[in-house]
Amino acid sequence: MKYRFSDLRNSLERSSARETTMRVAVGAVAKRLLEEIGVEVASHVVTFGGIDITVPENLTVAEIKKRAAQSEVSIVNPEKEEEIKNYIDQIKKDGDTIGGIIETVVGGVPVGLGSYVQWDKKLDAKLAQGVVSINAFKGVEFGVGFDAGRLKGSQVMDEIIWSEQDGFTRKTNNLGGFEGGMTNGEPIVVRGVMKPIPTLYKPLMSVDIETHEPYKATVERSDPTALPAAAVVMESVVATVLATEVLEKFSSDNIEELKEAVQSHRKFVKEF
Repeated sequence: MKYRFSDLRNSLERSSARETTMRVAVGAVAKRLLEEIGVEVASHVVTFGGIDITVPENLTVAEIKKRAAQSEVSIVNPEKEEEIKNYIDQIKKDGDTIGGIIETVVGGVPVGLGSYVQWDKKLDAKLAQGVVSINAFKGVEFGVGFDAGRLKGSQVMDEIIWSEQDGFTRKTNNLGGFEGGMTNGEPIVVRGVMKPIPTLYKPLMSVDIETHEPYKATVERSDPTALPAAAVVMESVVATVLATEVLEKFSSDNIEELKEAVQSHRKFVKEF
């Protein structure tokens, strides 16, 4: 109705996840740039349908990246591998689909990316927009996320500490690396929720666009889930937003100038 189309295929194809191919390509360049300044990005699936993946404590970004790459379903807990694969097989036999939750973690982030002075300068807001712009993503959270609404302030706020070696840091990272829309030096932890794929082998009812009579949806080729692939997309989108913010903050005409600017900034922050 919005574009006066009579063929739904026009909208279906434009809204297809094929669109994310270019975002992954751009994300690869963004991750390479971030790598040059010591920033590493990794993603993994933390919930498959109704099954939560127990994540071992204190995993580094590099460890998350390695474990997820070794897993056929992009999880970091190998003990859950067979259970998840069997679950996916059963969902396919049932003619159904499942969604889930993906977590992206970014380590080595410079302090002070983003800004609190204006709503559209907040970096967590930019990341949130980027994540929910991915096809089928319906929500986003940082750190403890929506659980913050069930906890007391003393259980959520990250206490500030200082040491000669590290300068100012936090005892915890409940806020997912952000304060006031700015990075605080802790790892960025952002999660996105993906809804189940809508094309089902046991189609739901709809309405014929011409007769307005009840009509059973067409059966199309469908996967039971796209979570592992979506994790690649989300990682690329997060990396692209971060790389853009880095280039906005640190003036440079080449990679060496960029590295020098970031290094100088890190030194200033540590000695502050």
